Amino acid sequence: MSRIIPLLQNIPLFQDLSVSELESIAPLFVEKKYKKGTVLFFEEEEGNELFLVESGTVKVYRIDQTKEIILALFREGDFFGEMLLIQQGQTRSATAETIETTVIHSLARSEFRKFLERSPKLCFRLLETTIERLRKANEQIFDLTFLDVRSRTIKQIFRLSEQYGVAKPAGTFINLKLTHQQLANLVGTVRESVTKVLQELQELGIISIEKKIILIKDLEALKRLIH
Repeated sequence: MSRIIPLLQNIPLFQDLSVSELESIAPLFVEKKYKKGTVLFFEEEEGNELFLVESGTVKVYRIDQTKEIILALFREGDFFGEMLLIQQGQTRSATAETIETTVIHSLARSEFRKFLERSPKLCFRLLETTIERLRKANEQIFDLTFLDVRSRTIKQIFRLSEQYGVAKPAGTFINLKLTHQQLANLVGTVRESVTKVLQELQELGIISIEKKIILIKDLEALKRLIH
């Protein structure tokens, strides 16, 4: 069995496919390893690939004047770039860049569309994924519009705990290394503002930070601060 098949089985987009279907699509993926800081594609660039992350981390961002806004982070088991496989003639809406050494499997549009035409289950999963990502985008817009920096920072930490949290006796580790600047880019603010909130949360005993890893000691207390 191809080693990409276990990866595909854990990705919601492909979970409904049978082993035989996975075995037929697995050889169509191309594996590449990228160094930290490698740009996979630029905003406004034409695209024709779906990307699956086997290991590492990719940030998807846009530049607002001179400020970087991180729209999403993708790690092991995540996929991205699917919209241009459906909408031909469109360009990338953001830039994608690795923030650590990353292994990615890519699938060309022509191959994906052929498989999509033969698999109603994959079509429904793709629709569900698109709706869920639209919902998250709307939530981000709401947060940027109506929440202050402190609330956005706290909510982002909680959101990261939902996505990458690992339960430990001491609390919930966010299994993702982020600098204060990268967290600020996720929140849509400056680094100094995020640092101030992180210091407050540490003084309250709600979180601790070691080697860029956040440990949430009191998840319920963190939730109560979101408003």
